[in-house]
Amino acid sequence: MIKVVAFIRRKPHLSRAEFLRFWQEEHPPLVLKLPGLLGYRQNPAIEHRKRWPWDGCAELWFDDVRAVAVAFDSPEAVPLRAHEEHFIEELDWFLASETLVLPPSKAS
Repeated sequence: MIKVVAFIRRKPHLSRAEFLRFWQEEHPPLVLKLPGLLGYRQNPAIEHRKRWPWDGCAELWFDDVRAVAVAFDSPEAVPLRAHEEHFIEELDWFLASETLVLPPSKAS
């Protein structure tokens, strides 16, 4: 399995709430239409006194590198990219495999 890991920075004129509305409410239905998508996770940066270099990170799972290429070359990716223009200032990404060292667990 291959994962797309994308770091995003919001447009400077957007508040955090506006950014999260675009990303967490409007954007997922577009992402979920990508062919071959096996999983999707959003990781918004927490509010903090420090200004983080990124406002969030998204993870998208696919079977393999070819499936990633097919998804982002598909007609379904066109409206997704158009929507990103409304709220993303900068996006940087890479393809990764995953090594689980310690699974998340509930604190006792």
